[in-house]
Amino acid sequence: MASHVQQLERDGYVVVRGAVAGEKLDRLREASARVAELARGGGWPHVRTIGKQFPPWEPTAEHGIWGVQHLMHPDLPGSREFTELYFSEEVLGTVKELLACEDEHLVMELFNMLVRPERDFELRWHRDDIPADAAAEEEAARLAEPAWHAQYNLALWEDESLVLVPGSHRRPRTEAERTAGPFDTLADQLVVRLGPGDVAFYDNNIVHRGVYDATKERMTLHGSVGHVGGDSARARNVLQHGLGGWVDRCDLGGLEKAQRAEAMRRRLVRMGSSSGEVGYSLDG
Repeated sequence: MASHVQQLERDGYVVVRGAVAGEKLDRLREASARVAELARGGGWPHVRTIGKQFPPWEPTAEHGIWGVQHLMHPDLPGSREFTELYFSEEVLGTVKELLACEDEHLVMELFNMLVRPERDFELRWHRDDIPADAAAEEEAARLAEPAWHAQYNLALWEDESLVLVPGSHRRPRTEAERTAGPFDTLADQLVVRLGPGDVAFYDNNIVHRGVYDATKERMTLHGSVGHVGGDSARARNVLQHGLGGWVDRCDLGGLEKAQRAEAMRRRLVRMGSSSGEVGYSLDG
């Protein structure tokens, strides 16, 4: 069987089954349900709103939400449960394997949650940090660069929302992919099927989209971890989400790997202080 690294390099994604289970999974479900209820009721302003695919999002849930931002924010009830998971060995052990690195190379990035929308909602085909109007030559140049990150979806319930084109992280889009409609079926597309506790790691510049069914419960933890070698490449993709206003207050004391977590935060703060105005990766 191909290793996780080989699968990620070949396909652009890899699924790790049963990364979280038992009481830990139960606690995360409980904390996530409370957060989702709070956000839907307008009690948490950092949400992804239906009708808007990319940041900046409006701080209102008037039209419903499909995501909750900033799970490690100190003002979010239950943030401790999410913070412990983000810096846990269940997650970072696989991250280090995929990035071929050690603790001293890891950078704290994003941790959000994707939830069941109030009505069916779809994201268009995209790469997270390469615009849709990029020429093939630009795509090829960008995709040849190291990824410098591990992005993941950790499902707390069954999840079949992530749709992607395996191998597309290594090549420019085909002509058919360029001219396809935003929600069209693409050749070789694949639905990533996750069970409770499974986690899918994927290159965020793979061609992918999301399909969200309002009739199915969804609480999927959506995170990313960076490599210190990619500060300049990752700055816009990470900082556009607005971590700077609270990351210095994130409570890392008492974590099992508190020293590792604090060092990861310091690297994020350093990246932010040296990056200036980063803007946004995509529009829409």
